[in-house]
Amino acid sequence: MVNADGVGGALPGDVLSRPVALRDDATAQARAWPDARLLRVNGAGQVRIIDGQLLLESAADYCSQPPTHAVLLGVVGTVHQWAVRDEFLTEAPMESAGIEFGDLRSHGALLDAVDAERYLTAQALLMWQDESHFCAKDGAPMTITSGGWTRVCTACGREEYPRTDPAIICLVHDGADRVLLARHAAWPARNFSTLAGFVEAGESLESCVAREIAEEVGLVVSDVAYVGSQPWPFPRSLMLGFHAVADPREPLIFSDGEICEAVWCSRAEVKEALAAGDWASSVDAPVLLPGKVSIARRMLEAWVRTAG
Repeated sequence: MVNADGVGGALPGDVLSRPVALRDDATAQARAWPDARLLRVNGAGQVRIIDGQLLLESAADYCSQPPTHAVLLGVVGTVHQWAVRDEFLTEAPMESAGIEFGDLRSHGALLDAVDAERYLTAQALLMWQDESHFCAKDGAPMTITSGGWTRVCTACGREEYPRTDPAIICLVHDGADRVLLARHAAWPARNFSTLAGFVEAGESLESCVAREIAEEVGLVVSDVAYVGSQPWPFPRSLMLGFHAVADPREPLIFSDGEICEAVWCSRAEVKEALAAGDWASSVDAPVLLPGKVSIARRMLEAWVRTAG
């Protein structure tokens, strides 16, 4: 969804129907399987893309019923949508001509809202499945149920569900015409973005914003306001976007070592950086910003459109 400021998740949701009751209805799943579509995902999280769209194949071409390790993404219209790792398919049709292998970072800007949600859901569920073979309580093996949305311990019956880690991402501005852009120590020169960090146990989102900004650049913020969200399952984050105000006259202090450089940029400078391209560009620009699949870019684009 998109809020009043024009900042929503960079990848809109609410387009893939998620009927919870269907996940435990094996009869309905089997009945719909001949017309179902299947998204194959390799071990690197890459999918097959053709003409800018995810390649959704006939599920019946691979097997006669949903495989154990497949996950039910949802329903589009009346067609069931599934995803599975390549390694769990014993029959594999020949690859079609013109196929590219990619993920959200490489091809996300090409995907429409439905494909984006398919990919994000598949990535989140399959990565969780990859890492949750044994019960956290007693170490016994777990079985997959509910169309891939639940694992159940074979010993104690304990149920586990996909985990999502909340993280804030914050556009810090001066309340007028300047915004703070920062470069992570691991990023190449000229690659800048907004500030972000994980929410700690027992911490409110607003408190997390204040703590992360103080830790990363040494600034005290006020007027913390929520602006939108974006799923980012790498491996399992939900990015929660905020604005906050800080004083550009205060010194920047990089105390936790994550940030190595930060600059205050005017609205005109951010507009110029947005027009120059993104991190994948080879242009000779002083500041390069994240690509179109990132909520950071959406927040910056919306901020540029607003008055000072």
